[in-house]
Amino acid sequence: MWVWLAVASSALLGFYDVGKKLCLRRNGVLYVLLGITLCSVLFLCPFLGAGTWREHLILLFKAFLVTVSWVSGLAGIKYLPLTTASTLKASRPVLVVVFSLLLFGERLGLLQWAGVLLVFFAIFMLGRTSRKEGISFTGNKGVFYMLLSIFSGAASALWDKHIISGMAPLFIQSWTNVYIAALLLLLIVGGALLRGEKPEPFRFDWMMPLTAVIITVSDALYFYSLSGEGALLSVITLVRRASVIVTFVLGALLFKEHRIRDKAAVLALMLLGLVLLVIGSA
Repeated sequence: MWVWLAVASSALLGFYDVGKKLCLRRNGVLYVLLGITLCSVLFLCPFLGAGTWREHLILLFKAFLVTVSWVSGLAGIKYLPLTTASTLKASRPVLVVVFSLLLFGERLGLLQWAGVLLVFFAIFMLGRTSRKEGISFTGNKGVFYMLLSIFSGAASALWDKHIISGMAPLFIQSWTNVYIAALLLLLIVGGALLRGEKPEPFRFDWMMPLTAVIITVSDALYFYSLSGEGALLSVITLVRRASVIVTFVLGALLFKEHRIRDKAAVLALMLLGLVLLVIGSA
């Protein structure tokens, strides 16, 4: 059951990436993330239990990792084509799988290993395709932001596996969003004060609450998947990265990006690898 929850979470995550890209048309990176997160906090208010001070410190650290990953990832999306940014983001499971095997002693079956290797090969081929678009991977700030997002996101996934057994999934999700919103607000106000300027005006966009609904449901499915009996973080992370397929298709249709045929062939390999993972985990 946990693997199907991860699949559903993955599909919604793809729509979330597209929603963020659309939100950037009217607001800056921090405002987009703050608007979406505040909407998520509103949706999750019923699940804000008391908790202990230790639990809140644990969730504050998680919120810090997520905030770094979100801010740098959205900055990368702003400066790169969506298909290229999502391709780079898809490399995150490499780190998570390696550390899941080392830290949590997870073991994969034959079909699961075949799926993992096929996904890794697809990610490598996607990287080569992106370089053909003329995007330099050295000295490009969009690539730097995406790499920062990948490493902090991998750290957040590993932290999730560490804490999920001790707290309810919706308790984790609700309080993490509260702390993320507080950190984003601190960044906006603190940045404006350091520059000696007033914060930029916020422009409401109906895409924000819609995107918040998508990410709230996606994260809830992810946490329930992670808390399922026999759940493997390495597999869940790889399955969630299938969101790149949704992001890719919508990015090609909405933003008219280039080298679509080459990328589509490579994404077919990734999909096959993820199918093997699902079958091996069912």
